[in-house]
Amino acid sequence: MADTTTTTPAATTAGRAATAPAAGVTGKTTIDDTVVSKVAGIAAREVNGVHSLGNGAARAIGAIRDAIGQRDFGQGVKVEVGEKQVAADIVIVAEYPVSLQQVADGVRSAVARALTQIVGMEVAEVNVTVQDVYIPGDDDDNDDKKESRVE
Repeated sequence: MADTTTTTPAATTAGRAATAPAAGVTGKTTIDDTVVSKVAGIAAREVNGVHSLGNGAARAIGAIRDAIGQRDFGQGVKVEVGEKQVAADIVIVAEYPVSLQQVADGVRSAVARALTQIVGMEVAEVNVTVQDVYIPGDDDDNDDKKESRVE
């Protein structure tokens, strides 16, 4: 978990200057790893050329979760959170015919920016694995249009 402790109004919070606590109140802020995963997942999905996140099994489970209205924004994202740094591993499915390297670079940049701005931690690394390529028309259900072999 990412711990952020504010001890004085001039304290630094995970690499960023903290705002002065209300009425001199101090305390400890803890950001759970699942929150960090969600932030990274949301940022990765916003990159043009990313069709989805996760490997085949995770996407199948994700489709079921989507159907019942419980989307997992951390799907396909694994994070390691230290005291001041975070590292992320992201598995994506890219859309055809985008440049895979450009999509991976875009994901890396978007995730690093989101983790720095939203979570407030330094990003050690963002590893991107392109697991698959989505080709439009592959998932279309054309079974109804096939001619029957029997009458």
